[in-house]
Amino acid sequence: MSNAERHQYILNALQGQGYLNVVDLCKQLNVSSVTIRKDLKLLEEKSLLFRTHGGATINNPYTIDRPVNEKEKFQSAEKMKIGEAAAALVENNDSIIIASGTTVLAMARSIQPKDNLTVITSALNVALALMRPPNIEILQLGGMLRKSSSSVTGAYAENILADFFCSKFFLGVDGIDLEFGLTTTNAMEAHLNQKMIKVSQKTILLVDSTKFGKRGFGRICGLDEIDQIITDSGISDNTVKTLESLGVKVTVV
Repeated sequence: MSNAERHQYILNALQGQGYLNVVDLCKQLNVSSVTIRKDLKLLEEKSLLFRTHGGATINNPYTIDRPVNEKEKFQSAEKMKIGEAAAALVENNDSIIIASGTTVLAMARSIQPKDNLTVITSALNVALALMRPPNIEILQLGGMLRKSSSSVTGAYAENILADFFCSKFFLGVDGIDLEFGLTTTNAMEAHLNQKMIKVSQKTILLVDSTKFGKRGFGRICGLDEIDQIITDSGISDNTVKTLESLGVKVTVV
């Protein structure tokens, strides 16, 4: 098989699968990993694919910071379903943490507790969404305001968290990579999320399927620190199987 034929095979396979692994390509094309990596580098230079750790994808795996009102427009129906499913996990007299993001905001809008509920949040829009119900007590974290996400970050927020422990932490992210883990576009927000995980009994990730296979600048944690993921039906069966093999419960809505 010539170089051109090999390149065309790779591009055709990417169109059908979305992601390719270097090891699999070596077996399929009967060439070395060095050859495949050179192929992928050349195709990336021609803007025909994006290289990732151990493979290649047809979609840009790197996330960029967007204003929260802009992000709300993407996957809005899916985010609403995910939010409703997450809100159903809130129990009577619960104490929970809600991070920032449009999917957790959808959750906040769906919460209707019958009994008392205590919510700690870094997100101003989440706090505003929960203000009306009289039986919800809100602890708004303080700190440096990050306008693009309508949330706070920094040492002030992190220090307050040290005085509490909650049953559940509801987290939204900008990217989830099966090898690299969970990421966000802001390093300070990633660090705050790490603190939130430490003071929570259970961490529940709310993420629409477009976030899989993507990476942001700041790494939050690996998949081993996540208990449950709530996502939409766009997630592949192989991804679900991989997550479940890692001990992560996957709920598809």
